Amino acid sequence: MSTLALFTGLGTGAGLIIAIGSQNAFVLSSALRNQHAVAVAVTCMLVDIVLISAGVWGLGALIERFPALLTVATWGGAAFLFVYGALAFYRAWRPSNLEAGQVKTLSLKGAVLTVLALSLLNPHVYLDTVILLGSIGGQLPDSQPFWFALGACVASVLWFSLLAWGGRLLAPWFANPNSWRWLDLGIGLVMWAIAFSLLR
Repeated sequence: MSTLALFTGLGTGAGLIIAIGSQNAFVLSSALRNQHAVAVAVTCMLVDIVLISAGVWGLGALIERFPALLTVATWGGAAFLFVYGALAFYRAWRPSNLEAGQVKTLSLKGAVLTVLALSLLNPHVYLDTVILLGSIGGQLPDSQPFWFALGACVASVLWFSLLAWGGRLLAPWFANPNSWRWLDLGIGLVMWAIAFSLLR
């Protein structure tokens, strides 16, 4: 069902994107300092959309051509989700506050180049979007890869919009380690639930 694929993509994308890290800290810091927050957030969205799309349709074509990859993708994706969920539970057990960092005044070009570097020079972005999301969405039948990719892209758009436009309100809340504890607990549960659904 397209609705199930949409919400699976939304949940998986959200679980992978919403995690404490340098990229989210930079977006939040840009919002707090009113330094090109919209441009920074849109850049993050576009990077995710391009990589998610490339992963879903690129791996989808490979799986169609080499059916044996389906088994590898299923077990590999499930294993990665289990590990990622376990790491989220570990972060929930030992939470830390979000340090937005001390950001110097940047030009628009400097802000965009900085967030591109934070995004594209991080190997985890390729594991998360191209490989993991691609392996899950690429093996779905009929039109479901489109809905899965759309859901994952919507998760990125919603999250970075929230960081950019609601950053001033979110920062005090995320300064509390308990907030990240609950967030990581939710991420861990989503990752494990999707891993079980893959194996089933």
